[in-house]
Amino acid sequence: MSASLTAFAYLIASVCFIMALRGLSSPKTARMGNIYGVSGMVIAILTTLTLPSVTSFGTIALGIAIGGALGAIIALKIAMTALPQLVAAFHSLVGLAAVFVAGAAFFSPEAYGIGTVGDIHVGSLIEMSIGTAIGAVTFTGSIIAFGKLQGILPGKPLVFPGQHMVNLGLGIALVVAVIWLTVGQSDSAFWVIVGISLLLGILIIVPIGGADMPVVVSMLNSYSGWAAAGIGFTLANPALIIVGALVGSSGAILSYVMCKGMNRSFFNVILGGFGGETATPGMEDLGDRTVRQGAADDAAFIMEQATKVIIIPGYGMAVAQAQHALAEMAQVLEEKGVDVRYAIHPVAGRMPGHMNVLLAEASVPYDVVFELDEINSDFASTDVAFVIGANDITNPAAKTDKSSPIYGMPVLNVEEAGTVLFIKRSLASGYAGVDNPLFYEDNTMMLFADAKKMCEDIVKALKGGGH
Repeated sequence: MSASLTAFAYLIASVCFIMALRGLSSPKTARMGNIYGVSGMVIAILTTLTLPSVTSFGTIALGIAIGGALGAIIALKIAMTALPQLVAAFHSLVGLAAVFVAGAAFFSPEAYGIGTVGDIHVGSLIEMSIGTAIGAVTFTGSIIAFGKLQGILPGKPLVFPGQHMVNLGLGIALVVAVIWLTVGQSDSAFWVIVGISLLLGILIIVPIGGADMPVVVSMLNSYSGWAAAGIGFTLANPALIIVGALVGSSGAILSYVMCKGMNRSFFNVILGGFGGETATPGMEDLGDRTVRQGAADDAAFIMEQATKVIIIPGYGMAVAQAQHALAEMAQVLEEKGVDVRYAIHPVAGRMPGHMNVLLAEASVPYDVVFELDEINSDFASTDVAFVIGANDITNPAAKTDKSSPIYGMPVLNVEEAGTVLFIKRSLASGYAGVDNPLFYEDNTMMLFADAKKMCEDIVKALKGGGH
């Protein structure tokens, strides 16, 4: 394939990737966005295989076969509830790949046309240094994020005195190591960069609490993109540069939007550890307060007498796979003349868009699904707020308790509704590790049960009664 034809093919692939991002911006067009993304990747891979410098077809084919098989198995077996940690795990692999490619380029520069051992182009050294550093940070940071999301590591922030000074010192040492590599082209300098970056990845993520993990996942997505772009410059591959820049910039924008939506500092996220080092999981003492319990019949009666109902889906809905039963419940209520809408918090489900995808899977109309800022003012005029498995995102303590890890995070104003129906298995705290005082309010009725079964029982009760 000629150079001009190769460039044109990479351009087509890049356009496909841009269209993929555009499609993934909405649940309505997400399916087509995925098709564009897959098409662009196929074009990019086939184009790369036609390059004269590519000769190890057997090794490449083996890698594609192994990776494709593992990807197919994971795609078929992965539960929707595990997608956040899966994304974090994949980010770690992108970071590790960047480190490996940079190492290969540094120790065998002739193969990449960037010079010879000990005489590598300065520009290439800077590019691979940056790619290595970002890739190593992404690798260990993503592993820590995966551990927290999976429950292997504690979700609460892990902080220590002088934490930020340590990070600053390591950052300065990293810059010095990059200069050392650029000037001296020392093998030791390369490994120092790798070691410092791996350590920084750990120290940046461990101080971040579980409630803020969605932002971390988005941030690491951005890091993985910039790592890929840096390696793209080293390899002189325009497609890799473009894709890396697209992923890096879109991830950064998403992180910024989420930080703004959660009232967090974007720069603190980048530097690691936000939310206040003095915050503790133990909130205000709620004493021996009791809750008002109800059953499916009670919930059905209350909702069919209502004029307006707002449903707030959360992680518990995803765990129970209750979206289809919930959608049927909403449909029955609408047939009875009840106005039913959905309220989505930006971080519901521990990953942006998690709840939107689940509701779309259950064929919930897009025009009844609203984001926090669109619907939050409507709770005061709503008869019933139906919370299904959400906890931290409905916790009013985020607005009142300065000692709470979630203080300052915008939450859904469900407490303002006439009646709050809250489905949970127990009174256990949410992912942030804090109790929810909403459970004990006079207008709250707790429905202790599996979310799917409770919704199914409510549907049966609704169909058995009249309005």
